[in-house]
Amino acid sequence: MFTNRDDAARRLLQRLPTLEPSSTVILALPRGGLPVADVIAEALGAPLDIVLVRKIGVPGQPEFAVGAVTDGNEPRITINDDVARLTGLEAAQIRALAQQELPEIDRRRELYLKGRPPVPLTGKTVVVVDDGIATGATMRAALRLVRDAGPARLIAAVPVGPADTIAALAADCDSVICLESPADFRAVGLHYRDFGQVPDAVVTEILERHAHRRPPAPGTG
Repeated sequence: MFTNRDDAARRLLQRLPTLEPSSTVILALPRGGLPVADVIAEALGAPLDIVLVRKIGVPGQPEFAVGAVTDGNEPRITINDDVARLTGLEAAQIRALAQQELPEIDRRRELYLKGRPPVPLTGKTVVVVDDGIATGATMRAALRLVRDAGPARLIAAVPVGPADTIAALAADCDSVICLESPADFRAVGLHYRDFGQVPDAVVTEILERHAHRRPPAPGTG
């Protein structure tokens, strides 16, 4: 049980390998992953950035992810095959649901990044952080997107998630760090005493505070 996201982050820090700040990038999954990644990036002195990914919820059960869609010129959809089979949702239906999430990705990009370029990932050790994993759809989608950027090493770091999902993530990264993986996992929030929603204002404040470690915008450096 974690007191809050800060507590979870401090515990994750103790499990991370020794990392060189100049060759490490911390990536957060908004919004819940930002407070966790904030503590880690601040402690390491490493750049902090985000991966814009949206869960594709099952109709009527928005927190039950049948997949996830990532930001980009050609948004990529990652499907959770087990959930798709269980719900009977077909690929065309999932694509239609994914389209509904793209406006929120656009909104977050404009609000959170304000035109700032992404932190370069090629040749870096990249740690992708969230506050927990349920189906693993959003983390899996994020890892696949980041892998395409050519990092030297890719690590997924989360405080909690179901054991089978955590094991499956190993196929999409070089290592997975998870503090708690109970066999009777039900929901991420049940493993926190304080699991309040993270508002947009907190996300933007964290990113602004870490902006000095980001590369300058083209033409300004």
